[in-house]
Amino acid sequence: MSSLALADTNPASLSTDAVVVGLYQSAAGAPTLAPGAVELDAAFDHRLVDTLVLLGATGAVGEVTRLASLGTVPAPLVAAVGLGPADAADDEAVRRAAGAAARALAGSATVALALPALRPAAEGAALGGYRFTRYRAASGADRAPVAKIVLLVPDAKDKAARAELKRATALADAATFTRDCVNTPGNDLHPPAFADTVAKAATKAGLAVEVLDEKALRKGGYGGILAVGLGSAKPPRLVRLAYSPRGKATAKVALVGKGITFDTGGLSIKPPKGMWEMKSDMAGAAAVAGAMLAIAALKPKVEVVAYLPMAENMPSGSAYRPGDVVTMYSGTKVEVLNTDAEGRMVLADAIARACEDDPDYLFETSTLTGGQVTSLGNRIGGVMGSESLHERVRAAGERVGEPMWPMPLPEEIAKLMTSDVADLSQVATGMDRSGHMLQGGYFLSRFVADGVDWAHLDVAGPAYHESEEYGYLPKGATAVPLRTLVELVGDVAENG
Repeated sequence: MSSLALADTNPASLSTDAVVVGLYQSAAGAPTLAPGAVELDAAFDHRLVDTLVLLGATGAVGEVTRLASLGTVPAPLVAAVGLGPADAADDEAVRRAAGAAARALAGSATVALALPALRPAAEGAALGGYRFTRYRAASGADRAPVAKIVLLVPDAKDKAARAELKRATALADAATFTRDCVNTPGNDLHPPAFADTVAKAATKAGLAVEVLDEKALRKGGYGGILAVGLGSAKPPRLVRLAYSPRGKATAKVALVGKGITFDTGGLSIKPPKGMWEMKSDMAGAAAVAGAMLAIAALKPKVEVVAYLPMAENMPSGSAYRPGDVVTMYSGTKVEVLNTDAEGRMVLADAIARACEDDPDYLFETSTLTGGQVTSLGNRIGGVMGSESLHERVRAAGERVGEPMWPMPLPEEIAKLMTSDVADLSQVATGMDRSGHMLQGGYFLSRFVADGVDWAHLDVAGPAYHESEEYGYLPKGATAVPLRTLVELVGDVAENG
């Protein structure tokens, strides 16, 4: 990813490859320059906006207009990026604009950003330049991200500014790790390889790491994780990561993420169209692992433990079947009706184990249901669980640009999940699709210990974008909801 730095140099005197300024959209008349462009505009004899308008600039959010300086300033290129209307140019607009600029200027050695709001500008620029090219031969179409991004601020030595840069760097590094994991195909990132990748990164970051292999899972009674992994030649894993702050912790948070490294649906096999995307079914676990790396770097005053159940859901002669009854880690007996509802099986074991650590809060995330996409689309995640956390999660997601929407868990959902032969049905009896997203949330709720405030974040749509770039979010893995999880942990550290 791009390296980030601060500078307090006049943008009109910088010798970078490009200087980026912001442009506000106007409903009536020409766009206007955002703060930070005064000296640059003066160097162009106050005709910068007029020139940009001639090139088609409107100030719409994320619109990038490039102008050759022709020696007017040392930087050979000036780029104006749209921020939208001035009265609506919030942090998310700045993130989107900075991400679009970084992507448009890919291949540059150094780019300076003269944009308002340091944190979102730094985050957006670092996140927006991401590319996954591990399996491609070098070509002109795969330009490398901007090598160095310089954020222009009034005082580059200011402690608050340096702290903002540190946070943006930590989040961008963690997002890169998460995106790389999710984008890696299942033949290279099967459960043992995924566990090794996470363990290596977490150990380097100073986290405590424990990896349970198939023998340890069997000994521990992790029936849900083992059942899902039965059909694969690559055995399942459960990874535990732990962070402890220096001094007294204000609270304890548990994070849980679904790590299905590839999901064929098992014996309830999926249609072939789009199945290749199921390499992303471990995006929840990858986001939790990335969040733990960021937490290790940012060092909040809260204890955090994370559980990442990993399995590959494959059809074979040894695969678990519809009609099987599985004894879960908690002792609950679950009747399996659809082997393609495997995520809740591995998560239930991990949630039950996480509750044994007595957390004050438990946040779990997963690409759990197609019902989330049907209900909320590809950019908004669904939140279920303790009603006391609904608004807290929604607000955290809004602050970081990862929108979430609270969803209920009504009584009628519980009636759909009864079983004639076991304690609980894995999906609705008769395969009733009513409230499909809510069924997943209700099932998981049965494995949360009494007294633990919890939230389930279903991000089946937002975690992976098949065909579009949006602001600072690339095609493929997005790392949603990594930044929401880090924001929640920080909120708990500050407010309990």
